[in-house]
Amino acid sequence: MSLLSLVMAASAAAAPAPMADAATLAAIEATCLDYVDGQLEGDPARVARALHPDLAKRSVIGDTPDERLGLRRMSKDELVSLTRQGALKTPREQWNRSCRILDVTAETAAVRLETPWFVDHFHMGRYGDRWIIVNALWHMKPR
Repeated sequence: MSLLSLVMAASAAAAPAPMADAATLAAIEATCLDYVDGQLEGDPARVARALHPDLAKRSVIGDTPDERLGLRRMSKDELVSLTRQGALKTPREQWNRSCRILDVTAETAAVRLETPWFVDHFHMGRYGDRWIIVNALWHMKPR
């Protein structure tokens, strides 16, 4: 195989997969909005339907020694409970959030959620026609 053939094959392999159809993108965005808008509304049922029962929600604890590689962990139940308590309840006129779909395959999606307070990076899974947040890595924005 010539060098040009190898370069062309590598380029084709590295090319991004085509994005999903409009209905899939809308379903992924709806899950992201259920997550964030549910928290901002203080609606625990809306948040719960966006989350996998075995959700892994984590944030990096940056001030720990490298040997520990600290993580804050939160379960679905903890997040739903915080929502029930109104931890992020915010008047609608102060909402400023965006969901950006970064990648979609047949059964997975990567999504970035940004608000004035925090950024979440989600891994979502498709279960039938539903998209559910399976993993979330997040960080607070500086105040």
